[in-house]
Amino acid sequence: MKRIIFSIIAFLALPLGGAGGGLLYALPMNVACISKATQIIHSGDTLFIFKDNIEMKSLIGKVDWYSTESAIPVQTDSEEAFTLEEGGYYIKKNGVQYGDFFVFQTKPTDIAMTVEPTCDNTFLHLTGTTDGYEYVRSDGSMGTYTRACTLDYNMLNWSGEAWTDSAVHHTDRLRQNMTLPALYGETPITLCYDDEIRSKLEMDSACVTDTLYRDSVIAIDFHLESLATTRGTKGEKSNELNRPTDQKIITATTSEEYSGILDVAFYSNPTPSPKPIFYKWSIYKASQLIATRSDKDIRYDFSEPGTYRVVCWVNSYDCKLDSQEMKVNIAESYLRVPNVFTPDGNGKNDEFRVSYRSLREFHCWVYNRWGKLVYDWTDPAKGWDGTINGRKAAEGAYFYVIRAMGTDAPKDAKYIGLKASYKKKQKRQDESVIGIYQMSGDINLLRRKE
Repeated sequence: MKRIIFSIIAFLALPLGGAGGGLLYALPMNVACISKATQIIHSGDTLFIFKDNIEMKSLIGKVDWYSTESAIPVQTDSEEAFTLEEGGYYIKKNGVQYGDFFVFQTKPTDIAMTVEPTCDNTFLHLTGTTDGYEYVRSDGSMGTYTRACTLDYNMLNWSGEAWTDSAVHHTDRLRQNMTLPALYGETPITLCYDDEIRSKLEMDSACVTDTLYRDSVIAIDFHLESLATTRGTKGEKSNELNRPTDQKIITATTSEEYSGILDVAFYSNPTPSPKPIFYKWSIYKASQLIATRSDKDIRYDFSEPGTYRVVCWVNSYDCKLDSQEMKVNIAESYLRVPNVFTPDGNGKNDEFRVSYRSLREFHCWVYNRWGKLVYDWTDPAKGWDGTINGRKAAEGAYFYVIRAMGTDAPKDAKYIGLKASYKKKQKRQDESVIGIYQMSGDINLLRRKE
């Protein structure tokens, strides 16, 4: 039979019973594999994994071969190849001990696998030989080489838009009970073991596959998301303060304040599930519960100033998830009026518009110097472009009257003449009523000289 010497290893040797008992010698040495094997260095130990028979040869002439476990010689005065049992060994020559080495045969390929899905994890149960290689060193300490395996499966992940499948490949320790993350969709699970060892020994791969089928999936997850109704087109400058320009505005930790009335849609975005899913939404203003819903997705108008929490629970018959929540901050109302506008077509200050936030009512009238109404509007996001019946209005001062109520105005407030009536007074330091705006003054129309 053709013999192949795979490697010659230099070891550190510790002489037994020498002066001081701990003097290390760096010596050329030692043993080589004759039958097909691969060498592994593990935690400072040298292991040889053989494909078939465990056959070694001394490279320093005749030596005595000792078992590390029993310290008893198993063969003396020999350099020829011989068949060993699995375990640890060292050699002696002229009373000098040369470092430990450990020999094993490849494990049989009789592993089978079953998949157990749960709400929080996916368990893999293996039957067959999954043990690693255990050995005893000459100093009496134990060593273990744990066999490696690779796992391949598909995992659903939130992409920012939807749940998408992505391939997962990772290395783990081979053992009878293994744990994967919760899996939310159907996927084959393939486990291959001893890849590196088998490759070096020119052996076929050893793999086992089981499939988590859709009707066996019980784990669920969800990703809370909010979309707000926004004014105008993207990038358009708005005269409404704190109005979001992007629909995706709210997160769990936002401290931003927004202008009400804010129309927000909330989406639970659950993972696909073959089993019924139940939803519970709770909306709180401060600590007060103000609304509940049980739909998959909901909409809500935030019309009053304050801090809101939107809490969502998603459950199935099998699994109950922790809640997720978002925070919505609605600012107090605000209204300010400019004293000049320049409708000259340069894109800057071309309309008479107010600056506002959180208004639920608005009406503005514009009069010329003789008291004739020239324009009025009720949408605070719009304004007067400086034309009358399609023609440019003359430059000069015009008179405006504004009546508006914020979302923070008393609900029973009414306009009477130039004053407002209300039962519950909410006054600022300047004696004006919070959320009620009755304003008048001059607005100057100026044009660029052509």
